[in-house]
Amino acid sequence: MPKAVAKRRSNARKEILQPGRIFCPVGRALDVIGDRWTLVLVSHLLRGACGFQELRVRSGIAPRVLSSRLNELRQKGFVQTIGDGSRPVYSVTDRGRSLEPIISSIARWYIRHGLDDLDVDANRFSETSAQSVLESLPFLLREDRAAGDEITFEIRLTGNGGGVWTVHIGGGTCTVTQGFATRADVRYTADARTWCAIALGLADAGEAHRDGALAKDGGHQAMDDYFHQIARTPPAASPPRSTAKKNRPIKSRPAA
Repeated sequence: MPKAVAKRRSNARKEILQPGRIFCPVGRALDVIGDRWTLVLVSHLLRGACGFQELRVRSGIAPRVLSSRLNELRQKGFVQTIGDGSRPVYSVTDRGRSLEPIISSIARWYIRHGLDDLDVDANRFSETSAQSVLESLPFLLREDRAAGDEITFEIRLTGNGGGVWTVHIGGGTCTVTQGFATRADVRYTADARTWCAIALGLADAGEAHRDGALAKDGGHQAMDDYFHQIARTPPAASPPRSTAKKNRPIKSRPAA
């Protein structure tokens, strides 16, 4: 090869730049967000302000790591403290709330693609806490089934990790709050472990009901019609239904 041609080819080679000289919105965003705990902690705080111990319960993060990450999030302006004293309460700022679409997209990708693509065995979640499953329901919602419906479920769970939650579906979205429903269309009562297995598709709701492990009061609607069950193949899409409003809701009453 002539030297002149080789020289021209050598001069035409692309310069390999350092990452700092490249404008990449994905990389720049991750520089700001930091590690995985940023999105995990903000996702919990998007549901409402929490104290340090409550965040530990929800996330399972070791105390030192949690303290360090909260300080970083405060410095970056994603999180703020409310009130004074030795036990501060943490809440998201407007900047922290701006991460909500990212958090939702990641969670929904994992439910709809990640589990299958990574060949995740759903049985690994058999010890999952009821609270974490319930708080993940907005990401598990099947929008094709929820469109046009409005319904309120009350979930009463006994045993380890039990409690009471209200799950409301309306406008194609789902909200989950702790506490009794003012008016519930359907009420479920079960042991926390049993309910988690049903919600994740590891156990059959019909069999649990026949065996007496799951009690259901109210209308005919079932939660598994509205939510993805990660251990099962998702049912085929169906046209929106609007039967929920026709059912007479049941008034909430304190647990016996």
